[in-house]
Amino acid sequence: MIPLYKKIMGDLEADILSGKRPVATQVPTEKELSQQYQVSRITSKRALNELETLGLIERVQGRGSFVKAPEKIFSPAKKILFILPFANDLSLGNFNLGLEPVLQEQGYTLLLGTYDLLEQQNIEKMTHEFAGLIYYPDQTQTHLALLFALQNISFPVVILDKEIHELNLPTIVSDNFSGGFLACQALLDAGHEKIAYLFGSQKHGQTARNRYLGYLSALTHRKNFFQTGIDWYVEPENLLSTLRNEQITGLVCENDLLAMRISQQLKNEGARLPEDFSVVGFDDIQASRYLDPPLTTIQQDFSRLGETAGETLLEIIHQGHPLALKKIPVSLVVRQSIALQK
Repeated sequence: MIPLYKKIMGDLEADILSGKRPVATQVPTEKELSQQYQVSRITSKRALNELETLGLIERVQGRGSFVKAPEKIFSPAKKILFILPFANDLSLGNFNLGLEPVLQEQGYTLLLGTYDLLEQQNIEKMTHEFAGLIYYPDQTQTHLALLFALQNISFPVVILDKEIHELNLPTIVSDNFSGGFLACQALLDAGHEKIAYLFGSQKHGQTARNRYLGYLSALTHRKNFFQTGIDWYVEPENLLSTLRNEQITGLVCENDLLAMRISQQLKNEGARLPEDFSVVGFDDIQASRYLDPPLTTIQQDFSRLGETAGETLLEIIHQGHPLALKKIPVSLVVRQSIALQK
């Protein structure tokens, strides 16, 4: 259940971001919000405090709270903030291999943090302490208000991995569509006719959807009419029987962690890999090469992603905002997890 202060905050954010509440418009008072939402004054005050922290409103003593006009703030700092969803996420490669050398060459230092660090920041603090932000969203709506506020003051921001269509911010992504195509094509080339796409959960993010569309494109290109739908989800305990009942022999997995988990589960239940089921992952994380059998996968060039993000951010800092979407190519890494079908 969403906390009540976040409900109030979200409604006001939506009004501000949509322009329904223009700059300098007064927002409801703590008392008015308390009556409207049937909450305590403490709850309504917290919602207004959060909006103030994000730089969306300003509170004038004796007058109330007003939608704040964006102000461009320049920072002399030569530090870049790089925000990832989680620390030590095995599904993410090392972006820093390409990112740090680019920044260091121009005299910038890099601070790596998670969402917890970002949520300790406000607009004024961030723009004085850092020259720019590289941000990796877990979902496209995460921190949308903060990113919108930074965009409004032309603070340099680069997004990694997912497009946030509501914002005009430069974005660096892997070519996930081509990756899904290559993964499925590898199984088709090995003679597999029934190939399933496995999602890691019933909620499908933008990255997974693009990979899935690449899978569909490969099947269409070969005029292979068997496909699993985007809502096709099998409980783990039913996976082996479902695959056998539908005579599926090829599996394209959303990522390497899922491919590793599925492979181990099928082996534990007596299936032979790759003889019974051929599996392809996505990411080429280090552990994928030590799986038994070693995993055929799609390699993301994390170093180049980091390098491009750094170059793009420096271009914004020194020259202005490029708004192009940049797609970094991926490649197929062939190991031993695909068997030829007779």
